[in-house]
Amino acid sequence: MATVTRVEDHGAFVDLDEYPGVDGYIHIKEVASGWVKNIRDHVKEGQKVIAKVIRVNPKRKYAHLSIRKVTDHQRREKLKEWKREQRAEKLLELAAEEMGVDLDEAYEVAGYKLMERYGSLYDALERAAAEESAEPLKEAGIPDEWAEKLAELAIENIEPSRVKIEAYLDLMCPAPNGVEVIREALKRMEAFEEGDVKMIVHYVGAPRYRIVVDAPDYRTAEKMVRKAAQAAIEYVEEHGGEGEFHREIEEG
Repeated sequence: MATVTRVEDHGAFVDLDEYPGVDGYIHIKEVASGWVKNIRDHVKEGQKVIAKVIRVNPKRKYAHLSIRKVTDHQRREKLKEWKREQRAEKLLELAAEEMGVDLDEAYEVAGYKLMERYGSLYDALERAAAEESAEPLKEAGIPDEWAEKLAELAIENIEPSRVKIEAYLDLMCPAPNGVEVIREALKRMEAFEEGDVKMIVHYVGAPRYRIVVDAPDYRTAEKMVRKAAQAAIEYVEEHGGEGEFHREIEEG
């Protein structure tokens, strides 16, 4: 997301809204598909545009951008993401007012930690709203009073969308019919699907399987994936094998 600051005959200069202090330039050839006779027919000063980064100059904090290379789908998704983040920032600002600090300090105390943990401020607040709890925010290491206040605002103002989580399951069975045992263990996991909660198990590579759960909220997803994994592990252990559940896999 960028804001057009100056338009010239051969291109437009912009500020990157999500990266303070970073400037960008969109050449006239990258403004729109086809021949552009008058660049001002496509971009104007003060206009918000969604552009794709072509190349960057880290030393100068400068980026070359393209509007024409952004697909309609990418534009819609980015706009949705931008609106969500604006909404989340407003909730952070409300919390800051109640705490008696400005928005910059709110980011230092809570915002950046939540973004680092969950990828975006909105995703962090949506998680709290879905679980109706401040615990997900506390897990990011922010002060309890901030977590409680932000969770309160999130529960009041954010309607959680469906969530998707991943987990991993290691299953091993040295018995002569070990393959059949593991196949049956995985089949038993299907019994934990209910209503609009869906689960898919992917084979990663012996002995690991990846479990993907799609559910209305995190609490339901977490509960189901753990119950299903435990049922599979117990079945394998009953037949002389062993299993281990991993909520996340550490790299390296």
